[in-house]
Amino acid sequence: METIDELKLILSPEKIKERVEELGQQITSDYKGKDMVVIGILKGAFIFMADLVRHIDLPLKMDFVRLQSYGSSTESSGQITITKDVELSLKDKHVLIVEDIIDTGYTLKYLKEMLKLHDTASVSLCCLIDKKERRKVNIEAEYVGFEIERGFLVGYGLDYDEQYRQLPGIYHLSPRYEAKGFVPSDR
Repeated sequence: METIDELKLILSPEKIKERVEELGQQITSDYKGKDMVVIGILKGAFIFMADLVRHIDLPLKMDFVRLQSYGSSTESSGQITITKDVELSLKDKHVLIVEDIIDTGYTLKYLKEMLKLHDTASVSLCCLIDKKERRKVNIEAEYVGFEIERGFLVGYGLDYDEQYRQLPGIYHLSPRYEAKGFVPSDR
């Protein structure tokens, strides 16, 4: 596998593209005839969401939210705040939340419950990466790109300290890099 600096490629751009197209086709089939709103979680999901909606062959509206659970720390505080809320009306809409990665699940469980308060018809979840072994709360995505067990991932929207989002593949930070203590212990 290709290595760039301290990064090891684990999902190629081609593999990601193929899976995103499949997810788009599945979502198109499942949401046919429904009034749909796709909500991306900033910043990590913006690349995945942009590619995904191009493969959903239905009328839809898009919006974004931004949540914070880390503050200035590298570990989740457990307290989640919305720093950018939805601007569209979600009443009676079928909402699809798009996220880059589900790890502990705290943030997505919170967001899903908050969006239900908007009198939505339904709220579902689509994530690019699912790390089930790190889950702390009961939440499952209806649409999953890839399940990956270990390692801190960057690229295709995923970042470490606002770096690496622009990489076209998904990379694992090398153990040498992680050993230096640069990797957050919780995402």
